[in-house]
Amino acid sequence: MTRFGYTLMGEQSGPRELVRYAQAAEDAGFDFEVSSDHYSPWLVSQGHSPYAWTVLGAVAHATSHVELMTYVTCPTMRYHPAVVAQKAATLQILSEGRFVLGLGSGENLNEHVVGQGWPNVDVRQDRLIEAIEIIRELHSGELLTYQGEHFRVDSARIWDVPDTRVEIGVAVSGEESIASFAPMADHMIAVEPKSELVQLWDDARRTDAGPGTDGGSRKIGQIPISWDPDRDTAVQRAHEQFRWFGGGWPVNAELPTPAGFEAASSFVRPDDIAASIPCGPDLDELAESVRPYLDAGFTDVALVQIGDEEQERFLAEAAGPLLERLRALA
Repeated sequence: MTRFGYTLMGEQSGPRELVRYAQAAEDAGFDFEVSSDHYSPWLVSQGHSPYAWTVLGAVAHATSHVELMTYVTCPTMRYHPAVVAQKAATLQILSEGRFVLGLGSGENLNEHVVGQGWPNVDVRQDRLIEAIEIIRELHSGELLTYQGEHFRVDSARIWDVPDTRVEIGVAVSGEESIASFAPMADHMIAVEPKSELVQLWDDARRTDAGPGTDGGSRKIGQIPISWDPDRDTAVQRAHEQFRWFGGGWPVNAELPTPAGFEAASSFVRPDDIAASIPCGPDLDELAESVRPYLDAGFTDVALVQIGDEEQERFLAEAAGPLLERLRALA
């Protein structure tokens, strides 16, 4: 059975609101909640970007059973992997075993802020490989000294190690990244509903006998929707808040500022958004938009309800009936 999640999107909501939405999403029946981990919003008009790990700590105490996940954290520039290992272990304890660490190679938008430039994609992937090695080793609770090409760890130890191992999901986009990360991670993260990604991931894990090869490896996707009782309002909000989405991840990983995304998306029309993101009050239409992920073999799909102003109404009025339709499809 496919699991359905709710996205705590820090780019469009403040920290107190996100905690409140997390509680409401659990009450509405979502299976898991994923949190973005940004330093900046995609667009100036979104206007928010609180620190994800503080928010998740509050969410861990404000909820009781819903699974939590970063979607995704870059553990290679803005954060050193030894610090990510400590944060993840602590959050696993606070959530009583409900946390999955989602990792990726990052976006220039968030990582350039520490003044170390923005390396090419091959270097970013190599750094992520070392970061995962470090995080795995530190989660053993043993003392670690590590010297890699990109990172050094000097006599580090995680003192509060959770009883439940922190599972790791990694964002991938094709054959090369899957070959690198499938043997190292528990779960696959992808934002395109491509069945070949699922097949490549499963094949790689069977070949390399990595963690979770007992069939427990999940394939976790995400899709934006813009629910509103008025379709025109839903389209307009999606255009204002989410027109950056159309650039695709090869573009989205490279632009350095919200102003850059504003400029790059200035020619995107509301009609373009309406053609690519499901908008409006029709819950059957919104549910049907998830079908490509189901057909591709994804086990988990997180929804992004676009915009802050209708989050509470969406969670109170639409989320429950929408989840019923999604589970019927699955």
